[in-house]
Amino acid sequence: MTRTGNPFKARLRQPGAQIGLWLSLANAYSAELCAGAGYDWLLIDGEHAPNDIPTILAQLQAIAAYPVHPIVRPVAGEAWMIKQLLDIGAQTILVPMVETPEQAAALVAAMRYPPAGVRGVGAAVGRVSGWDRRADYLHQADAETCLLVQIETRLGLENLDAIAAIDGIDGLFIGPADLSASLGFLGDPTAAPVVQAIDDAFQRIIASGKAAGILLGDEALAARAIGQGARFVAVGTDVGLLRRGADGLAARFGCAAPAETGRSSY
Repeated sequence: MTRTGNPFKARLRQPGAQIGLWLSLANAYSAELCAGAGYDWLLIDGEHAPNDIPTILAQLQAIAAYPVHPIVRPVAGEAWMIKQLLDIGAQTILVPMVETPEQAAALVAAMRYPPAGVRGVGAAVGRVSGWDRRADYLHQADAETCLLVQIETRLGLENLDAIAAIDGIDGLFIGPADLSASLGFLGDPTAAPVVQAIDDAFQRIIASGKAAGILLGDEALAARAIGQGARFVAVGTDVGLLRRGADGLAARFGCAAPAETGRSSY
């Protein structure tokens, strides 16, 4: 891998939304199928999907042949996790559960080489530099990496302005499911107080000059977020597409599906 630049990061600074899809099947074959669909970006989920470094690597390799940008979400914002993901070729990282400016600043440091940060220097033996075939990688890496942080708790909302002010944070992503739980509306991300909190968060993120993002499986809500100025919007998940397709086909042939239990449209 010898990719240069980060087109996703560059487009965050431009008008319009980049449209994405969540990958939760933890499978390179299905990731490649989705890569050819025309989305601007695909999120490889390491927080809630059964992914590890080898499965994430396989998906990055499968996606690489297509004009779509991979984003990786680790299970947590640990520096050693971020280091591994960057070295296997992830340029853009989405970190869940960011709640304080101190946490955000530590994440920025994890994304950057010294003296600006604390990222370990080992790219020469990694995919990201083409196994040292890209001679300028160490000097260009900090400019090419992109850090997105998830605001999805009451404390995160309280500290949103301070988090957005941290240099090196490229975008702030609202997590409706966890945010609704934190606000007292578990399983109901469309509750009026949750929607109001998200609307307010969008306004504050946009006012800060940073890019706002969100995952919304409801097409009308996704279109609304885009109209509000969101710059990166996931409009569904691979598991949601498969489940709805499987359930619909079964129903058309008279098969009985289990009763719906959740309220999510992902």
